[in-house]
Amino acid sequence: MALLPILSFPDPRLRTIAEPVEEVTDEIRQLAADMFETMYEAPGIGLAATQVDRHIQLIVMDLSEHKDQPLVFINPKVTPLTEETQPYEEGCLSVPQIYDKVERPSRVKIEAINLEGQAFEIEADELLAVCIQHEMDHLNGKLFVDYLSPLKRQRAREKVEKLTRQRQKDKVAVKRG
Repeated sequence: MALLPILSFPDPRLRTIAEPVEEVTDEIRQLAADMFETMYEAPGIGLAATQVDRHIQLIVMDLSEHKDQPLVFINPKVTPLTEETQPYEEGCLSVPQIYDKVERPSRVKIEAINLEGQAFEIEADELLAVCIQHEMDHLNGKLFVDYLSPLKRQRAREKVEKLTRQRQKDKVAVKRG
């Protein structure tokens, strides 16, 4: 397994619309394994392939406390099951250290394929419903900051750019040290 670099907002590659997976291959299974390792290390609870610069419809997720309930969604389709929405504070590995409330449908149906190439369907609410919708947005070139006001979005962009510059400085200092 390998840690993959996570793209940071406002990188334009995060706006790429993901292509469907034609066939679940060993390469796809390896990418999912690498994405889990990357997500756990970050640490996060969900990661879309778009965030690691692979523009295919693949999402990994683990909402469990002990990181022992991995979920994989290939070619996911999400359908709201209610018009009722709920606000949920979201964060994102591609928008580090930024958190804000986003309104999303409170209950959804998810249709997808697993790593064995088998189709499955589940209904979700609460955190799973929020997380799958957040990750689906990534596959469609959208970020949670797109739901925020222009001022909040600009502040998030500036904060992430500053954080990215600081991380680059830190890497250089470690190499010199």
